Amino acid sequence: MSAPTEADRRPLLRALFDAAVAAAQPALCLPAHLPEKPAGRTLVIGAGKASAAMARALEQHWDGPLQGLVVTRYGYGVPCERIEIVEAAHPVPDAAGLRAAERIRALVSDLRADDLVIALISGGGSSLLVAPGPGLTLADKQAVNTALLESGATISEMNCVRRHLSALKGGRLAAACHPARLVSLLISDVPGDNPIDIASGPTVADPTTCADALAIVQRYRIALPPAVRALLASGAGESVKPLDPRLARSETRIITAPQIALEAAAQVARDAGITPYILGNSLEGEAREVGKTLAGIARQVALHGQPFRPPCVLLSGGETTVTLKGRGRGGRNVECLLSLAIALDGLPGVHAIAGDTDGVDGVEEIAGACAAPDTLARAWALGLRPRASLDDNDGHGFFQALGDSVVTGPTLTNVNDFRAVLIEGPAAR
Repeated sequence: MSAPTEADRRPLLRALFDAAVAAAQPALCLPAHLPEKPAGRTLVIGAGKASAAMARALEQHWDGPLQGLVVTRYGYGVPCERIEIVEAAHPVPDAAGLRAAERIRALVSDLRADDLVIALISGGGSSLLVAPGPGLTLADKQAVNTALLESGATISEMNCVRRHLSALKGGRLAAACHPARLVSLLISDVPGDNPIDIASGPTVADPTTCADALAIVQRYRIALPPAVRALLASGAGESVKPLDPRLARSETRIITAPQIALEAAAQVARDAGITPYILGNSLEGEAREVGKTLAGIARQVALHGQPFRPPCVLLSGGETTVTLKGRGRGGRNVECLLSLAIALDGLPGVHAIAGDTDGVDGVEEIAGACAAPDTLARAWALGLRPRASLDDNDGHGFFQALGDSVVTGPTLTNVNDFRAVLIEGPAAR
């Protein structure tokens, strides 16, 4: 690997990313949102990549009786004393997730009006809390989930379909908790922070319909197992709707979200003497197109001081999508970053990082990567072809070969994608 031609900005970029992750840690954001203790039992249930860390934070700040079960991603479990932690597969569900969902449904089956249920919900719960709807099997859910992930559908569209194929999502878990009081504590990982899209909304009412789900399937030409198509076409998979009386004692609290993570990163930039600009916490679209757009903005800033004067850093969050066409190792954040690097074509003074705050971009145990003005030159020197890597959806393979991957291990939280583009301007050339 050739020596960098400019100052290495990876430590600063990594500090921005780490600040975003730290701001979303359950130990920091959960305690202030705990409900008052009930006259009856307190039961904790939950699902998501952050659910185990949320359970531990709850235990540490709850001095009354407590029991429950949450399911998290393999490798994301943490020790708890009163709440059982189960690990299962993500992003494609497995039998461990199915068993956990069945146990959670059994736990809430005999609640009383003076009981309290605290639901700990975070991103990843759509796959981890797998409970096939009427007539469906785990294999059906696995097939649909895989097809959705490869389709290019937005997270909102994917979750609309998932809600109508589940026995627990789309408000059904909340309905099962009736007549107990239910307080859902949510860590948002979705653009717009809509609770119905966080883990496909197991504890909130859902205004969408089976017809909406079927339209999404048809829009992206997703092949469905016969039982799945029959369920959607018949309307038998309809979810729990607003004003359902079983949800009258249900309350939802979002305890942290992408905007909070971006603001934390912005403060780190200020402390480093660099002006931050938050472009948005809910950017969506094809990852490679978002990358090209960010590159265009960065070029205008670097060359013309518009719309911002350098030095500055452009921060953004949200969830991009990848329509898989190649055989590479995927990752929407690294795909976005590779597209950005290609579009910048070595423009001096521009560095970037893109990563998933849960520590997993796509299915790789890699959070994301960093890019610099010499990224393409170093790639060519190694015999890599950047455009070919992009066409093959092989962002991870590309950046790992350069030694520019960002690896965090399990972060125990999830507020979705994080991107920072550092622009030092003409003076840095």
